[in-house]
Amino acid sequence: MSLLLALLLLLAAASGTGVVLMREPRRQVFALMINGFVLTLLFLALQAPDVALSELAVGTLAVPLLFLVALSSVRTAQSKRGEPDA
Repeated sequence: MSLLLALLLLLAAASGTGVVLMREPRRQVFALMINGFVLTLLFLALQAPDVALSELAVGTLAVPLLFLVALSSVRTAQSKRGEPDA
């Protein structure tokens, strides 16, 4: 079991680093979703199913979807004004 926990901790560190190092916002959101899923698996391995369910609902689904909606509305507003995408 300790090998599984070590692997999940390494995956959580790698996915968190991936979120920080991504330069494009849309890719950051998808990296954030992956990070939330890895943390969900980590919480399941630590036998905390209630925290895992909360992480799955909030960290993997709700927050990234809100970020995607915000990004799309910003890009839509920029295209209506005729500004180039950054």
